[in-house]
This record gives sequence, C-alpha cells and structure tokens, in this order.
Amino acid sequence: MTTATDPLKTNGQPALGDTAVDETAVADFAAQLRGTLIQPGDAGYDEARTVYNAMIDKKPRFIARCADVADVIAAVRFGREHNLLVALRGGGHNGPGFGLCDDGLVIDLSAMNAVRVDPKARTVRVEGGATWGDVDHATHAFGLAAVSGIISTTGVGGLTLGGGHGYLTRKYGLTVDNLLEADVVLADGRLLRASEEENPDLFWALRGGGGNFGVVTSFLFRVHPVDTVHAGPTFWPMEQAETVLRWYRDFLPSAPRDLYGFFAFLTVPPAPPFPEELHGKKMCGVVWCYTGPEETLEETFAPVLAVGEPALHGVQAMPYPAVQSMFDALYTPGDQWYWKGDFVEEIPDAAVALHVEHGAQLPSMLSTMHLYPIDGAVHEVEETETAWSYRDVTYSMVVVGVDPDPEKNEELRSWTRAYWNALHPYSAGGAYPNFLMDEGQERVRASYRGNYDRLAQVKAKYDPTNLFRVNQNIQPAAV
Repeated sequence: MTTATDPLKTNGQPALGDTAVDETAVADFAAQLRGTLIQPGDAGYDEARTVYNAMIDKKPRFIARCADVADVIAAVRFGREHNLLVALRGGGHNGPGFGLCDDGLVIDLSAMNAVRVDPKARTVRVEGGATWGDVDHATHAFGLAAVSGIISTTGVGGLTLGGGHGYLTRKYGLTVDNLLEADVVLADGRLLRASEEENPDLFWALRGGGGNFGVVTSFLFRVHPVDTVHAGPTFWPMEQAETVLRWYRDFLPSAPRDLYGFFAFLTVPPAPPFPEELHGKKMCGVVWCYTGPEETLEETFAPVLAVGEPALHGVQAMPYPAVQSMFDALYTPGDQWYWKGDFVEEIPDAAVALHVEHGAQLPSMLSTMHLYPIDGAVHEVEETETAWSYRDVTYSMVVVGVDPDPEKNEELRSWTRAYWNALHPYSAGGAYPNFLMDEGQERVRASYRGNYDRLAQVKAKYDPTNLFRVNQNIQPAAV
C-alpha cells in the first residue's frame, strides 16, 4: 500500500495522500494496459525515470508506458480515481523535469511515436510521444518539413504545447501556427478532438498553454516544402562581440524571411568539423538556416561576411534533418541543465554591453546564451488568436548553464541567474513557457499576459480540479 503527498488543494480537490492505492487496484490497472506499468524495484525503473536534464532526480510511484490511446485513458482514470499526482512525459526534455513527479503517476507517451505524412494535403499526423527527429525522418522523404525547434531529440508534444519556435519560424510562424488539430484525453477520461471547428476554445488554449488541459495523443500539422537548405554557423572572436551583436539586432529583422539565424555566445567544441585553432575558444556567433533560392545565396550572406573579421563561416548545403540534428551530438541526454529565459522587444546598447560582459564568462564548454528570432510570420498573428500572446516581440532569449559534472551545478545556476538578472530589465516581462524553470505563478502569468484569464477559464472547463498541474500551471478560474 502506498500514498502520495502534495500540499496543493485546488477548487475543493483533496490533498494528495487522502486516498491509498491497494495492490489489487494496481494489478487491475496493469492488466488493462497494452503497454507496461513500471514501479520501483522493477527492471528498467531507473532508466524509465531518467530525463534529459540530469539535475532532475524524481522517483514516481508508477510509470505507465502507454502503447495507445486506450492506455492513456486508463492511466488518466487511475490517476484521478486514486488521487495521484500526475505528470505527462513525451520527449523528456523539459528543463524543470515536469515529465516526472515524486510518488505519483507518470503517463509516459514515448512508445506512442508513429508519424504519418499526407504529401498531397501537406500535413503530418504525429503521436504524442514522437520526437522531432521522428517527424523529420518521415517528412523529408517527401521534401517537406514541419516547424519545430533546433534539436531533433526534443519531444513534439512539449515543444508544440509551449508554442514552438525554430529554424523555420521567421518564414512559417510558430509550431502552433501550423497546428490544425489535436486529439486530447481530458481529466475525466474523455477523448476529444480540438480544432477550429471542434472544441475551438480548447484548441485555442492548446496553442501555447502547455500541458494544462489534457494529454494530447496526436497532433495534425501543416508542413512546408523544405528539402535542402544552406545552414551552419558564422563565428567571430569574443573581442568583436559588441560589434557583431549590434549589427545582428539591426540586420536580422530587416532580412528576408528565407534567412533565419540565432545569435549565441559559445565555446568552440574541441572536435571536427571545427578547426583545431578554434577549439576551446570562447566566441560569439550566429547559426544560420537559409531556405531561399541558391542563386541569391551569395547576396544574402554578403552582409554577414562584411561584419568584423569572421573566424569561421561554415554555411553549406545540407538536408533539413541535418540542420535539426546539428546539436544532437553536442547536447546529449545526461548533462546538468539550468536555464532562464525572457522575451525581448529591443536590444539597446546598454543591453549589448551586459550581454558581452556575461557572455564572456561562460562557466563551462556547453553553457551558452541564445537569442532566437521570432519575428516575420509570427507577427502576422494577433496576440489573442492563440494562447501565445507575445506576438510583438523580436527575440526569445535563453541563458543556459550546462555541464556533465554535478559538482558544477551551483556555478551553472549562479552564472545563469546573474546573466538573466542583468538583462531582465530590458525584457518584455514574460518568457517562452518552455524556457521557464519552476519559477512560480507570477512568472507563468507574466508569460501569458492578457491571455492568462481566458486560459484559466478554459482550464476550469476542461480540468476543473487541476489534475494536470505538474507543468507551468494555469490554475482553474473560480466558478
């Protein structure tokens, strides 16, 4: 017999721990599953509770590795009926580790990773446990690509529900701007389809509101004709960082939408394809992805090569899945991660100086700061059309402390917080939800601005007891 504890009470919901789970109920639940129920002491338990961020060490009482939608429905009902804390896991990349929970139930979708492309309709249907690498593999065969992020091992579900921005965003918008429908298991165990035509309020909330409203078992996305692109980094010595960042802030917003590039402070990895003379050096750079015609390639990159004295210009033709996986080998599962983010409208000279000061103090080889552009097509959508409200900003900033050694954790946290604290006064106030750690309700509310109250109303309709609260939580509006 076991219990789970959680001090949170929402809208009359009893605190976790008021209900015990007996062995007969557990056995009945396991028998319902086509997938696997994993518990402490079982072979594979430690592997099943391991996520991308090695700072996270949570010990669930149950991990339901679902094989299909029926398994998800059974798991949701089991969690609700036995008053368990419920976490939803897709790709496991979530920074604060919301794909796990202590003493509760993890609904693990990782085995539900099927992808089906309709090349004629230019759509792709993706199960909730797939990664973007799964999607890229399937769509590339038809010369198509979906809007996603920058690392192929990221889960489709988590990235999408947070909004989703990446290499194709300036041209084709956010991931949620390309979402056509979703199948969702609600807290009461019902399966609904959410789209512009069916349950439109839920569809609105899913487009940026995170995992607050249910378990998304499949997504239908619009995809685009993207096959071979020109991509890669341009690096400059750190001494030129102020010049480069000032140029970047002015250049990119006026550049053609075919050109995407995120600015970064980085340490050059000591491995090919980087020249040995750059190994281990702290530098600034821009990672590019150009989807325009080859005949305008030279003209497009001429302004880039005219800035300062680039130490490396590594842009080359490559299949789009190669772009998406460029960082996979560098950022592998099992590192210690701590990050903080903000939305940014402008980068004044004072902010440039602070970026250069803190960017020069990277605490480890894998630590970095990225400025992702979210202009272009993103700005064509009104801030109330989706839950993602920051349609007027230009960048999504993230400061990331990363290292494999747990002994460096406090140093990673200190550097990340100091950098973020210095730049936060120049931010728009909120952050991309997927770049939040466990920062509390004030930060969650700030990240949705005027859309928060509407999200709370949708939450009250579809999850009134806040069963799905292991996330950047939107608490149900009082009824």
